[in-house]
Amino acid sequence: MISCVVSPTQESSGVGRTVTDDLGRTVAIPKKVNRAISLAPSITESIFAAGAGDRLVGVTTYCNYPAETSAIEKVGDTQTPNIERIIALKPDIVFVSTASQLEAFTQTLAEQNIAVFVSNAVSLDGAIAGIRKFGEIFETNAKANATAGDIERRANALNDRLKDQMKVRVFVQISKEPLFTIGKTSFLTETVEHAGAVSVTKDIESAYPKLSKETALALNPDAIIISDSEDNREANDVFKNSPAVKNGRVYKIDTDIISRPGPRLVDAIEQIAGFLHGEKN
Repeated sequence: MISCVVSPTQESSGVGRTVTDDLGRTVAIPKKVNRAISLAPSITESIFAAGAGDRLVGVTTYCNYPAETSAIEKVGDTQTPNIERIIALKPDIVFVSTASQLEAFTQTLAEQNIAVFVSNAVSLDGAIAGIRKFGEIFETNAKANATAGDIERRANALNDRLKDQMKVRVFVQISKEPLFTIGKTSFLTETVEHAGAVSVTKDIESAYPKLSKETALALNPDAIIISDSEDNREANDVFKNSPAVKNGRVYKIDTDIISRPGPRLVDAIEQIAGFLHGEKN
């Protein structure tokens, strides 16, 4: 849960309050946050889920959900945001998803009295906690807590239904050529476990490792989950003799819902469980 400390002086004067971000930084924000910018699609989705989408005055070109994002000013992409445009929009706060984004322009924004908050969800629990954090920041707690609670209930109900099922050995294909997958530090390794599976690459010391054909050939997965994109819609040829391909257990899932640690991550978990265990939402 977010740490939110408001001093008596701040509260009475209306100057502001302080919150603690996911890096443990104390961030000073206005008493009421009216104008915000999100520099990550997962953050944008979480802010909408928390009931504060109407406070967003800027998002990235990758922020395409929900539909209301199409009407919000675009401030560049996640890695190379337009700092001049951000400043011109006069936000109270800018939300970023990584420390590298923070280092890139914090000083510039600080000189403009613009707060920078790092939201770093790396799991389903982190995504749920993030929605609640945004509820506290924007003072939309009722909506945020209701949404977070619903996601928790769905995840817990699925876990109860799958607890006695044998876990399916899966390979998650992020890219066909070159062949990229998920490793130990990817949030997707935990995601597939929630869906009643175990990643055959869960012990690789990387988040998104590139595999050689020889390494991939030895994995022999029982199912393959493909992050669906224009150049990633079929299993890599190295898996042609695997149980996954031979038994027709190759499944595609929307790349947005599987790649964003936000409110739709539970949708991804339910879909994967449906593929592997015949679970229905």
